[in-house]
Amino acid sequence: MRITEINPADTWVIRHKVMWPDQPPAFVRIADDEAGTHYGLFLDEKLVSVVSCFQSGRQMQFRKFATLQEYQGRGFGTHLLTYVIDKARQNGVAQLWCHARRDKKEFYEKFGLAEPQEPNRFVRAGREYTRMEMSL
Repeated sequence: MRITEINPADTWVIRHKVMWPDQPPAFVRIADDEAGTHYGLFLDEKLVSVVSCFQSGRQMQFRKFATLQEYQGRGFGTHLLTYVIDKARQNGVAQLWCHARRDKKEFYEKFGLAEPQEPNRFVRAGREYTRMEMSL
């Protein structure tokens, strides 16, 4: 297993398959994908998990975190998110945050992310999201 920086386009297939298979492929692209830092977790030579990070000052948002269905539940997402948290600390990030699907909230809580005092919740394409954040 290895984690490395990847190109934005390398994330799109997994984003689409895992997050929005019922939408057109362009739906998973982010307008500022080129401004982000994208990481991929490879098992042998197969890309199985991806995440995109966007730092602004001392804040960093991670987005489009996805692991192929057949590899979920085996710790790959945990390894990738732990890597991102460590990278954020190394880069002097003070606050790390994401918009998590509400049904995945417990996963992020294991890493120390929590909803803010004033929850920021919304619905996108029929799915509920909430902001989750942590101080580093």
